[in-house]
Amino acid sequence: MSMNTNNLLVELFVEELPPKALKKLGEAFAAALSESLKAQGLAAADAVVTPYASPRRLAAHIADVAAQAADKPVSHKLMPASVGLDAEGRATPALLKKLAALGLDAAAVAALKREGEGKAEALFYDSVAKGATLADGLQKALAEAIARLPIPKVMGYQLADGWSTVNFVRPVHGLVALHGAGVVPVSVLGLTAGRTTQGHRFEAATSSVSLAEADSYAAQMEQEGAVIPGFEARRADIARQLQAAAEKVGGVKPIEDAALLDEVTALVERPNVLVGRFEEEYLGVPQECLILTMKANQKYFPLLDGSGKLTNQFLIVSNIRPADASAVVGGNERVVRPRLADARFFFDQDRKKPLASRVEKLGSVVYHNKLGSQLERVNRVTKLAGEIARQLDASHEQAERAAHLAKADLLTDMVGEFPELQGIMGRYYAAHDGEPEAVARAVEQHYWPRFAGDALPQDNVGAAVALADKLDTLVGIYGIGLVPTGDKDPFGLRRHALGVLRILAEMGLPLDLVRLLQQAKSLFPAEMLADSVAVDLHGFMLERLKGYLRDKNFAPDEIDAVVGQAPSRIDVVIPRVLAVRAFKRLPEAAALAAANKRIQNILRKAEEKADGAANPALLVEAAEKSLFEAVNKLSPGVVSLVDLGSYTEALTALAGVRAEVDAFFDSVMVMAEEPLLRANRLALLNSLGGLMNQVADISKLAA
Repeated sequence: MSMNTNNLLVELFVEELPPKALKKLGEAFAAALSESLKAQGLAAADAVVTPYASPRRLAAHIADVAAQAADKPVSHKLMPASVGLDAEGRATPALLKKLAALGLDAAAVAALKREGEGKAEALFYDSVAKGATLADGLQKALAEAIARLPIPKVMGYQLADGWSTVNFVRPVHGLVALHGAGVVPVSVLGLTAGRTTQGHRFEAATSSVSLAEADSYAAQMEQEGAVIPGFEARRADIARQLQAAAEKVGGVKPIEDAALLDEVTALVERPNVLVGRFEEEYLGVPQECLILTMKANQKYFPLLDGSGKLTNQFLIVSNIRPADASAVVGGNERVVRPRLADARFFFDQDRKKPLASRVEKLGSVVYHNKLGSQLERVNRVTKLAGEIARQLDASHEQAERAAHLAKADLLTDMVGEFPELQGIMGRYYAAHDGEPEAVARAVEQHYWPRFAGDALPQDNVGAAVALADKLDTLVGIYGIGLVPTGDKDPFGLRRHALGVLRILAEMGLPLDLVRLLQQAKSLFPAEMLADSVAVDLHGFMLERLKGYLRDKNFAPDEIDAVVGQAPSRIDVVIPRVLAVRAFKRLPEAAALAAANKRIQNILRKAEEKADGAANPALLVEAAEKSLFEAVNKLSPGVVSLVDLGSYTEALTALAGVRAEVDAFFDSVMVMAEEPLLRANRLALLNSLGGLMNQVADISKLAA
């Protein structure tokens, strides 16, 4: 790279960008620009890149960019020597034609290099490629960056000439490209680069900002343009102001919502946090409704008191800083009132009809055209929830009642307006109707966990309904062939599968997953689903289980040892994996794992079936007799430890047979000529293998 380096700034000045995409657009623009400049040798591989993104600009600052890339030696492979040169070593017409294509003549023949031997000998021409100038390199980088931007929806618009149409995320009105203090002559989207940009739409000190150099961008934008151009800097400023405003009001904290903070960061260029209020009478509406309407519709941050209850104050992130902000606050208070009044109206209307009276109407709501209505689904889930509750010694009446009511709130006005409140409103309405607390709670919690890391149902009634709901979705959707592929999982089957696994594992529920899947399938009409759906889904869920265990930092061999046995009792999986982890630390572990692998290989290759117990009368050699005795002695203890769930102790006990196992393999020929002897030794190995693999397949630990 040439020594003439300087910092580079590129900015696209744009009409208001889509807020939910802004952060990603800013990062992608800076990354694509810098990658292209690095690839062309204009920027160092470790050059510091700073992205900027505000509602009206995408920009990037790249450190130490060269005015021209260093020249590069290039070696052109021309053709095999046997084709390019005749017997006397003169250039053939084919070689002259190839040289002409490179702008060379016969004089270049003497400078050609020959490499390789015999038929593989080839002719090479070495030259030096001139390094790209920054103007050319940046032109290319800009074109690449614009083509690669993750634009949610492209917009076509006309340029000032009235004829040309260009496509971008929003119309672009300015281009800045500064290398140090000098303008780089590039053009894109019908604009030619300069040093002038625009500041804040209303608050900038001057109508345009003339940038002195690449490094003065952030400071000049803030001082003259009244804009904080960096997304992260603006986000941090808003977070700080929210905290300060909450402390000023006293005893309250702003609701934490990273997505909302990102969105308001993408909506303002000069944040100014203000406090608004609404009438206390609205606090009679469930706070989830008020919080959602303020966040989703108005982008406000609701304030909670110390116990997490909503207060009648909220924070507004304004884009202007007037000396007297009362008009801004008043305007926002005026706008939020009808929203809160709507929520109160929906809540009052919905409570006029009990939830139970809405259930029958689910018959006219299609769940899936191949799987019938929501009412048919509710009836299936109700039966399954009752069954699961019985297996858990929980109240099957409460589980069935909760499952019966669980989807009724889909037909309420509040959930019609805010689908995110499904389940939550069901709990409020069930409680209002006088349903038992466990039933109302299960109506909400049957959706739990809704996402990775979300809370689990709080009791076995809730768990029964949550499991039934998820299993019905899994069996139904999977059973009609809608299996997730790649990134596509429109029915959230992976999420539902993980939810079932987490409930079973983390709540420690002693349920058989395969049996649950078969019970769920039995509630559908016989011909509706694939016969193998329970088995297939079990396999699908075991793959999710592996991912879940990986996320808990278990090693691949520990996971394979347990999940490879296709467990259907998910509650014992983590205790077994922990036991395998402890067993691995034993000095005998490696030898026993290797022996186990050897046993499995022998049994797999043997033509005869190795079943039944070994006959002591057919044991000839001392080593096989002592192994037989050791297995018989150890077996009852290991089996009872496994039954008690003492998996670590069961695996540790196996260390006691290491000496006998080693001696057996050293001195006994398993595949003896004599059939009875061979069958007896295979039976002995089979019982040893079975004993060793009571907890997990320890052959998976073998190197």
